[in-house]
Amino acid sequence: MILCTVAGVLCGLAAVGFHLAIHHTFHLVWHLSELTGPVWFWIVMPLMPAVGGLIVGLFLWKIAPSASGSGIPQTKAAYYNDFGRVTLKDGFFRFLLGTIFIGMGNALGREGPTVHMCAAISSTLGRWAGLAKARIQGMVPVGMGAGISAAFNAPLSAIFFVFEELLADFSTKALGGIVIAVVVAAAISRSILGEDPVLQVNLNQDNVRTAWWMLISLPLGVASGFIGSGFVTTLLKARQINSQWKGIPIWFKPALGGLTVGIVGMIGFAYTGLFGEAQTGVFSIGYNSLDVAFEGRLVLSVLIALFVLKFIAVIISYATGGSGGLFSPTLFLGGMLGGIFGVGLLSLHTHLGWFGGLPEHKDVIGACVLLGMGAMFASIIRCPITSLVIIFEMTRNYSFILPLIAGNMIAYFISAKRRSVPLYDALLIQDGVTLRKMPSYQGMRDYQNLPVSAIMTHDIVSVDGTLNSEENLKLLEGRKHHGYPVINAEGSLCGMITHHEMLEHVEHELTDPLAKLVLEQRLVTVSPDTSIRAVAAQLIKEDVLQVPVVSQKDNTKLLGIVTLHDIARQQNAVTEQFGRE
Repeated sequence: MILCTVAGVLCGLAAVGFHLAIHHTFHLVWHLSELTGPVWFWIVMPLMPAVGGLIVGLFLWKIAPSASGSGIPQTKAAYYNDFGRVTLKDGFFRFLLGTIFIGMGNALGREGPTVHMCAAISSTLGRWAGLAKARIQGMVPVGMGAGISAAFNAPLSAIFFVFEELLADFSTKALGGIVIAVVVAAAISRSILGEDPVLQVNLNQDNVRTAWWMLISLPLGVASGFIGSGFVTTLLKARQINSQWKGIPIWFKPALGGLTVGIVGMIGFAYTGLFGEAQTGVFSIGYNSLDVAFEGRLVLSVLIALFVLKFIAVIISYATGGSGGLFSPTLFLGGMLGGIFGVGLLSLHTHLGWFGGLPEHKDVIGACVLLGMGAMFASIIRCPITSLVIIFEMTRNYSFILPLIAGNMIAYFISAKRRSVPLYDALLIQDGVTLRKMPSYQGMRDYQNLPVSAIMTHDIVSVDGTLNSEENLKLLEGRKHHGYPVINAEGSLCGMITHHEMLEHVEHELTDPLAKLVLEQRLVTVSPDTSIRAVAAQLIKEDVLQVPVVSQKDNTKLLGIVTLHDIARQQNAVTEQFGRE
């Protein structure tokens, strides 16, 4: 409890410091650009995100590669695969590079980096206190909750987010520590930044009550479901293209992305200025544009422009390898989409007389902005309960709950139907990281009941069945293993052979291809879904040290290999988890 309290204080201070650092950095960048004069401003300001991207790219390339992206996937990977070990160095560079990248105008958010930074603080506290590894792992959700609580000034939604995004099951033991840290972090945030939530929502509570016009949440939920899943698909595709783009150094890609964002941002600034509401919302976090949208001061064309341009800027900023999160962009896109629906609703009321008894136009649009934020959050982040609670904490108006539930759940189910893997897990999979490497992913369940796919080796060293032993040994120089799968000319698995057997073949001057030598071999294989317990028993029964893992539909399609050493290593990891460092 003492550690959770200390973690809440430190995470609250770090989150508030990160918030202020980004805010003042962006305002300084914008002000310095304006000082260059009306002509140079249009040249200097688009270059600022590029300069930020270049600095961050160099740091990510040489010093702090773990500070790229949102920070939430890295936090989840550390929690499940490394006993929750996140170093203070990771947290420091996340603070520094996030401030530079977002503060200089790139279109990402601060909440994801805040989670990673606060997880580093709480994890480090656990290690300094000499806690057992299982308890160090338990400090990660404590820091995660404290970070979200301080970043949004919304403690209840922070608790729900930890359980929806990180923890597989509800635990009252975990809840106690998280609540302590969340409350303390929120108190720190409110004592410095004030009592109000991070987004100012000024709606007339008497005007905004549950009414028939709030059924707009249903089509808004449908639109958010399709657009949100499309956003995730586009983001993943853009990241894939970026990773395959070998013609440009990896450290220079964030700079190119920043330059593109700078140009897109200035297009948005110029276009919205034509309508008397010049907005900087495409740049950086963009909450200033959301504040104006709440007040109903943005016309339809401006709402559409900000939505489209922000969509493009966020994809480019994230895909090119910048340091920043997706919470704020998600809320921004949802708010603009909701504003579009709100303006459309008022247009129907004005021209066709539909939806009689509507309140003032600014309250209708503000309400739709909030409904859109919740639905888009449920669609992209895929935490529907968090999306409900966070809007409630922002508005403190219970009248929104019913339409929020309807719209959010529609958006959530459409998004889940279109994309089975949630955003942060999909990002990890794209980076080749699986959260099932360690048994803790399944809670405290006996690890031997896990499928063998959880521990098998995917990076397989195989031998060519069309070559003889001597030729294969030359190709294997420096990559010696006990045994190797034999792959024939068709690329199919045809047998297993040990290193010792190939040496014997060379000694006896056997020159036959390996595929011929293993032709009569009785090959022992397992499928990915076979339990670790059953595989261990089979290895002992067959008196072999390794076994290939093959497809259930095609037993010649090699998927991986598992050895007794893999099983023993996992057994040791389970034992070590409950010991001390």
